[in-house]
Amino acid sequence: MATARLRVYPYPEDQAPAQDDTPAIPVRLADLYPLLAHAYRDNYVWLRDFENDELLVGNDLFQVIKAFSDCRPSA
Repeated sequence: MATARLRVYPYPEDQAPAQDDTPAIPVRLADLYPLLAHAYRDNYVWLRDFENDELLVGNDLFQVIKAFSDCRPSA
């Protein structure tokens, strides 16, 4: 199984984001979920450090997540 790699690109100094706690780095979900799944599956401690962080998602993704969480597995 290939390992997932997150690509991190530094901002040019003249376009560096402001240093605050506001999320400002766009990351594709396709780059995140293999990493998060691996960290969750192998119980990486660092993942627990972010359990209470909130993510902003688009309305369409929110509706899909809500519908999926309301589904119950068939018997």
